[in-house]
Amino acid sequence: MVERTATVRCVPAVPCWVGLTARSLAAAQDFYGPLLGWEFTPGPDRWGRYLRAVVDGVEVAGLSELATDWERPVAWTTYFGIESADRAADGVRERGGTLAVGPLAFDAGRVALAADPFGATFGIWEGDAQGGGDGAGTPRPALPGAPAWIELRTADPFAAALFYGEVFRWDGRDPARFEVRYEHERVVLRSEDRSVAALRAAKDLAPHWEVFFAVADTDGAARRAARLGGRVLDGPADSPYGRVARLADAEGGHFSVLGPAI
Repeated sequence: MVERTATVRCVPAVPCWVGLTARSLAAAQDFYGPLLGWEFTPGPDRWGRYLRAVVDGVEVAGLSELATDWERPVAWTTYFGIESADRAADGVRERGGTLAVGPLAFDAGRVALAADPFGATFGIWEGDAQGGGDGAGTPRPALPGAPAWIELRTADPFAAALFYGEVFRWDGRDPARFEVRYEHERVVLRSEDRSVAALRAAKDLAPHWEVFFAVADTDGAARRAARLGGRVLDGPADSPYGRVARLADAEGGHFSVLGPAI
């Protein structure tokens, strides 16, 4: 175990946290620890066992355990920061999405789980942003083992962008600090002059938010994942944002790794 030295920051309007629901926290630790260099520290246990993954003293992800009677698959969830979880939850319902859980209070704010009208699940997190004001708490440059990129795979990224843009008020934010643009056949979110997430067309996959973790060597990470009991689903291959491999963990949870192009 490690001591926490830096906590995650809630960044309005963009993804600012990722969480894994696993069948076994022990199996998740055995897989992700050696793959991504994670150490683990206990988190709040109000809704069951919860761990925070830590890299170089920085919290990078959360891991929770599925209840034994739940039918939900092992999966990663992307959480968007927002100033008001209640207002965002109302926006989800008003725009054809589904609110599954919450908003509920927890140790770092208020959280809700939802699905967009096309079936992709995501989280809403209202928490304290450092510095206050719109766009405060800027995303950190990705450490190895930390989320480096978040991407929605969906049949109609423009329709999805309208939904998320209205729920998270993309149009009403300071354009000097937050921007939505189109590049590399994706709708891209930029915060503080950094591309942090995108929405892209993918008709061969169920709609979902894919989490990409930074690695120094994508090919090596793919081989290591297979040795740890996971699977390589796609790649490794170069992309506009680096070299990517899509993987499944030892319990079937899908995610990607992103490293330098070769």
